[in-house]
Amino acid sequence: MSRPERARAPAELQPETSPGHGIAADLIAVLVAVTGGEPRVLTLQDARALPSGPFELAHRSLQSGLRAWVERQTHHPLGYVEQLYTFADRDRGLGSDQRVISISYLGLTREQPAAGDYEASWQSWYLYFPWEDQRLGVPAIIDDVLLPNLTAFAEAAPNRLLRQERLNRIAVTFGLDGKPWNEELVLQRYELLYEAGLIPEARRAKPELGPAPVPSRSMVLDHRRILATGIARLRAKIKYHPVVFELLPDTFTLLQLQRCVEALAGRLVHKQNFRRLVEQQQLVEETGQMSQDTRGRPAKLFRFRREILTERAIVGTKLPISRS
Repeated sequence: MSRPERARAPAELQPETSPGHGIAADLIAVLVAVTGGEPRVLTLQDARALPSGPFELAHRSLQSGLRAWVERQTHHPLGYVEQLYTFADRDRGLGSDQRVISISYLGLTREQPAAGDYEASWQSWYLYFPWEDQRLGVPAIIDDVLLPNLTAFAEAAPNRLLRQERLNRIAVTFGLDGKPWNEELVLQRYELLYEAGLIPEARRAKPELGPAPVPSRSMVLDHRRILATGIARLRAKIKYHPVVFELLPDTFTLLQLQRCVEALAGRLVHKQNFRRLVEQQQLVEETGQMSQDTRGRPAKLFRFRREILTERAIVGTKLPISRS
């Protein structure tokens, strides 16, 4: 399937090619925080871009280059960072004689006020993927907008075999016909919508098609595709590694921990099963203090047992996602 074409971006987001070589390396950050029960991503340029910049000879390493760009553009220091994915599709260049390699990273942090000269701001990632938030049930956008348009896409297939293939793909990615909703298929859902021409990124080179029918915030270049990749990675990773604690304050209640997991997964978890699993894996310990939140009954405060990482291998939190 084809990939989103690389549209012209603001000057500070343009990749720089090496003279005579036609090769550029972009460093792109998907920086995530959870604030007030919402998964948030750090953005630039009126919330339409991820922090990014070219890898330069002065950078000691790829990761140090990424940290330099993020701190320069947003004044936000990076904490936990891991390499996400490398995009090197031939059509990512700005011309036939150029090749762009984008090396993306996933970073986890706690939200701080964004600053800098790049219009940095924190946004809910559901602004870009409203169909991914299933905490209150199936979002209306799926039944009202996505499925009718995707069905039309399937029916427009030139032959019966391709039509059935598209219908099966729709059912798997969106949990239809008795198939379960898989919260990790974020990228597959985005790419299906792209292939069906339902989002703005798919229509940049085809203005005659008019506005995209799916209401959601688009991003420059293929930054939304990179964000989808980051969300999918994080949703998978919280099931086998305790990275969720990178997003929490030093002390927290079990309800705060649960809400953080639910925000990332886009699904509710079974409260009793969740707490039982946390206790069984000895991931947290009581601090002996109580929360001072006056909105409800005081609750015990816990801290993450970081020594657990060296005591034994983490076998996974195995989130008890509610299917009700």
